Amino acid sequence: MASEEASLRALESLMTEFFHDCTTNERKREIEELLDNFAQQIGAWRLCLYFLSSTRNDYVMMYSLTVFENLINKMWLGVPSQDKMEIRSCLPKLLLAHHKTLPYFIRNKLCKVIVDIGRQDWPMFYHDFFTNILQLIQSPVTTPLGLIMLKTTSEELACPREDLSVARKEELRKLLLDQVQTVLGLLTGILETVWDKHSVTAATPPPSPTSGESGDLLSNLLQSPSSAKLLNQPIPILDAESEYMCSLALECLAHLFSWIPLSASITPSLLTTIFHFARFGCDIRARKMASVNGSSQNCVLGQERGRLGVLAMSCINELMSKNCVPMEFEEYLLRMFQQTFYLLQKITKDNNAHTVKSRLEELDESYVEKFTDFLRLFVSVHLRRIESYSQFPVVEFLTLLFKYTFHQPTHEGYFSCLDIWTLFLDYLTSKIKSRLGDKEAVLNRYEDALVLLLTEVLNRIQFRYNQAQLEELDDETLDDDQQTEWQRYLRQSLEVVAKVMELLPTHAFSTLFPVLQDNLEVYLGLQQFIVTSGSGHRLNITAENDCRRLHCSLRDLSSLLQAVGRLAEYFIGDVFAARFSDALTVVERLVKVTLYGSQIKLYNIETAVPSVLKPDLIDVHAQSLAALQAYSHWLAQYCSEAHRQNTQQFVTLVSTTMDAVTPLISTKVQDKLLLSACHLLVSLATTVRPVFLISIPAVQKVFNRITDASAQRLVDKAQVLVCRALSNILLLPWPNLPENEQQWPVRSINHASLISALSRDYRDLKPNAAAPQRKMPLEDTKVIIHQTLSVLEDIVDSVSGESTKSRQICYQSLQESVQVSLALFPAFIHQSDVTDEMLSFFLTLFRGLRVQMGVPFTEQIIQTFLNMFTREQLAESILHEGSTGCRVVEKFLKILQVVVQEPGQVFKPFLPSIISLCMEQVYPIIAERPSPDVKAELFELLFRTLHHNWRYFFKSTVLASVQRGIAEEQMENEPQFSAIMQAFGQSFLQPDIHLFKQNLFYLETLNTKQKLYHKKIFRTTMLFQFVNVLLQVLVHKSHDLLQEEIGIAIYNMASVDFDGFFAAFLPEFLTSCDGVDANQKNVLGRNFKMDRDLPSFTQNVHRLVNDLRYYRLCNDSLPPGTVKL
Repeated sequence: MASEEASLRALESLMTEFFHDCTTNERKREIEELLDNFAQQIGAWRLCLYFLSSTRNDYVMMYSLTVFENLINKMWLGVPSQDKMEIRSCLPKLLLAHHKTLPYFIRNKLCKVIVDIGRQDWPMFYHDFFTNILQLIQSPVTTPLGLIMLKTTSEELACPREDLSVARKEELRKLLLDQVQTVLGLLTGILETVWDKHSVTAATPPPSPTSGESGDLLSNLLQSPSSAKLLNQPIPILDAESEYMCSLALECLAHLFSWIPLSASITPSLLTTIFHFARFGCDIRARKMASVNGSSQNCVLGQERGRLGVLAMSCINELMSKNCVPMEFEEYLLRMFQQTFYLLQKITKDNNAHTVKSRLEELDESYVEKFTDFLRLFVSVHLRRIESYSQFPVVEFLTLLFKYTFHQPTHEGYFSCLDIWTLFLDYLTSKIKSRLGDKEAVLNRYEDALVLLLTEVLNRIQFRYNQAQLEELDDETLDDDQQTEWQRYLRQSLEVVAKVMELLPTHAFSTLFPVLQDNLEVYLGLQQFIVTSGSGHRLNITAENDCRRLHCSLRDLSSLLQAVGRLAEYFIGDVFAARFSDALTVVERLVKVTLYGSQIKLYNIETAVPSVLKPDLIDVHAQSLAALQAYSHWLAQYCSEAHRQNTQQFVTLVSTTMDAVTPLISTKVQDKLLLSACHLLVSLATTVRPVFLISIPAVQKVFNRITDASAQRLVDKAQVLVCRALSNILLLPWPNLPENEQQWPVRSINHASLISALSRDYRDLKPNAAAPQRKMPLEDTKVIIHQTLSVLEDIVDSVSGESTKSRQICYQSLQESVQVSLALFPAFIHQSDVTDEMLSFFLTLFRGLRVQMGVPFTEQIIQTFLNMFTREQLAESILHEGSTGCRVVEKFLKILQVVVQEPGQVFKPFLPSIISLCMEQVYPIIAERPSPDVKAELFELLFRTLHHNWRYFFKSTVLASVQRGIAEEQMENEPQFSAIMQAFGQSFLQPDIHLFKQNLFYLETLNTKQKLYHKKIFRTTMLFQFVNVLLQVLVHKSHDLLQEEIGIAIYNMASVDFDGFFAAFLPEFLTSCDGVDANQKNVLGRNFKMDRDLPSFTQNVHRLVNDLRYYRLCNDSLPPGTVKL
């Protein structure tokens, strides 16, 4: 006894020392080692049992329980059965004796340790495990403890971790399902008893502000007046103990509902009871009373009651999230919805004392979140099921949802509600598409609700109606999607507007356009306030109030312009003619506004509050250009209509737009505005393509500015966009005109001179014999290369999908620059930033213009690259130049990907040198590097090489396959094929999950398209090596996210030779497995059924993997020297 006492004192002092601030990490490690060694001793548990019953030190108790946990989960198999019996009897006694005095975290840990024993031994060796839990719940003194045990059992046994065999997992689930009905009955009883007991005491309630609510909507929502009456009872005031017990019961229910199927065990009385508790969340009166009574105890009580509401809603949401609803459960669901909408009505009820918003503000935030989750699940999962019930009033529900949405106290809450409306609008749209005959009836039913929604969402994005809230939104910090809080708010709102527009175009337009008009009047009226001052023009609005109102109006105009732009897609296609006049009105207004802004140069005007009004004016101008750009597809459709009628109206629209754009293409204009103008110009040139565009004086002006060597260059991005637009004006075919009217000769000459002007400085860099290269500082040379190649690459990219003629002219103009690039390439091979840009250019050329470049020149380029990228150069790039060097090699491999995909025989001669570059030069450098750089591109190149050049390896002729009956092709270039396959195999042994997924997909694709797994060389020498590697990956859990894909790949490989798999591979695989004995191997082999269908086979694979891991775990936990029979 004395030695046990001494051990306890020693352990206590060690623990205190370990957690003391002054203890060094070195000493902590020593103590940790000491404690680990103690825990590994056989029989350490006896001392721990003594410690648990004799100490009050939390650290010591926690440590002792950890020793038990380790013993039960990792060493239980090797514990003598007498000891197990003792542990099974002592720990529950200890829990019963001390559960009231133990700190909650120790008590919970002790519960978990006992449940762990049940997980291993119930029902065979621990037959009263579950009965004991039920008894604890039924005895009033220990009900809370029983509920904690029940919840822990649900968590640990229903979805157990890895360390059980599949058979045991299935057995536990079945055992638990047998108990579900009893357990749910007990939980219903507990909740009902508490409710009834306290309802009696609240039989004469104070006059309730909620009484008399059972009229109006309720009579629709609830079938029987009695249920409405039930839900209208005042909420009882619970004491702390009952409160605690109910919260435990609801937590248990929430976890049980997460895994039990919907069935009759979930009775109507249980559902009604849960709804009673859900009312705690929306009962403001109880909170009020708590705060009136003053003491902090009561405030805590109020919060606790709110928590009961949150827990009850969690239970409801668990049930709601199940999509598979048995027929007999549908009625229960309907009842659940009716009861929840009763709560929704309660929350959103207006009365004199409370606005809806202040009521929502007073509710617990988590409760509101749970309620919103409920509404989302209702609309996304169940609406289509419920809408058909005549007794369910969907329109009234939408009215409540509307009130709930627009009174949300937080932005996040509002966003979540907008998501629900988006789901509803999507549901309506798809319903209408599937039942076009009923379109009118469906729309008539919901029209009022949709118009109301649209109006309110539009009001919410305007400062005029919602200034206080909008000013709280952050418009500076970018989130993960690269947008600010304000941009996200606006975008989500506009998505709702757009979806309503799709359903009700005329209503939506007539709601939005007048609002836009109002704000445009203010903007267009600014001209009268502009006065000329010494330094330029000034806006003569100075009063603080006027400036504030102008700021709000400009912000609103900017938002409404975005809204009008977002709706452009609903005016084109089949509805072009029907909605022509509306669209024309919009476009004419937009053209007028952009021209106005450019003419009176609002972007350069001085204002009274420059930090606020100047950005506002620039933003409105930029947004008007962007909105006009959104209508470019409409203009294109108008263009083809106008071509038939040759209307002056269309010509005027385009010319005026160009008059608005041209003054903005200048270095004096702010980037935001400049880029908007450039994008609009690109859309006119690319999407609209009017024949007369080039002859407009304003466009001529832009040409002259860009080709003038003395003009100041625009910022990079703008320069690239303007050059793309000018190139496209000359290169892209005009719509609706025959080939002979396209004026190609003239356009070709103009394009050549444009490119010549743009590449003047670049072409001067080319060294030649007569004039050796002028010595220019390296940095200046780099700038010229960067500026020219970024423009040329973009021009090539924009014609890559166009007609042959466009690409031909483009290449003729570029030819000299391309040759200069090839000549310069070797000189810059050690400057990875320059090489990177050059290879980008060549990659774009190969993708877009390889036919136009012709075979000899293309061969010359490839040969130059292959010569330049020697083993040393590759090593330097990959190993020493960091990410830029790796990018260079990746671009080079991408160019080769284009080359190996080219059909026909032209580039086939390069295959041997490409494969040898990959396998002998690049692969050895990267194979052992943990970094993923270059690997993905290399394996894609190998995959494309195989996929597009299968005949290079497998020469199969139709005749040969007919003669032999099966295609047993001749194999060529076998060493290269084997090396590639080996590289794929190696990649599965590396930790990079993205590479693993990509390469598995490549193999599966080669099998689908080319029958890779069936080829003799693969079948006889590689098949089972691959299966072995993939199985080992599953066993080691290194790529667990890809379990499903790996299982399918193993099936596809095994299905080539099932007999070989079952008869030879599986026994061999099991024989080679270490850490399991012969008997366990036999069990594993027997459990792998000879199923040949995909679902059963992959299930068997996962069972094998799980059980193999389980047996290894068990065997590791046996004490040394254990004899296994």
